Amino acid sequence: MSNPRAAKVAERIQQIIARRLEKGLRDPRMGFVTITDVRVTGDLQHASVFYTVYGSEEELADTAAALKAATGMMRTEVGKQLGTRLTPTLEFIHDELPDSAQALNELLAEAQRRDQESRELAAGAQFAGDADPYVKPRDMSDESDDELDDELDEIEDALEDMGDEDFDDVDEDGLDDEELDEDERDD
Repeated sequence: MSNPRAAKVAERIQQIIARRLEKGLRDPRMGFVTITDVRVTGDLQHASVFYTVYGSEEELADTAAALKAATGMMRTEVGKQLGTRLTPTLEFIHDELPDSAQALNELLAEAQRRDQESRELAAGAQFAGDADPYVKPRDMSDESDDELDDELDEIEDALEDMGDEDFDDVDEDGLDDEELDEDERDD
């Protein structure tokens, strides 16, 4: 309903029908009715009146029959008070939205209950292994450094035993320090 005039007419129709229902109809089938919404076509020729009924399915059916019987009288009332050239036809439609909202609220309550149960179970749960299996503390003691130094000395001794040359004088490029000194002197 993007038409502002149609929106105003719909609001006015809702007020008129609600007041008329508040005064009461002489139909004993009429239950406790709430007008939830009115939608009017752009040409203001037709109005859909949405309502809810407090009660059972039987009361809903009785109220629907009573509203259908009172449609002509309601249209006359709307025509008198609306003040437009043409009075829109009225169609009473049971509004399913509150029922859907109630069902949705029940589902949300069930989900919250299950979440609470899960939280209660998780509060008393214990880990199968360490609390945090990925974090391992590092031992930064001097003993481990001494062990590494001892291993390094053993490896150097083994390498010296394998060959005659001194590995301390060999650089990363594989040249002896003495060879480098001779090359620098030649230049």
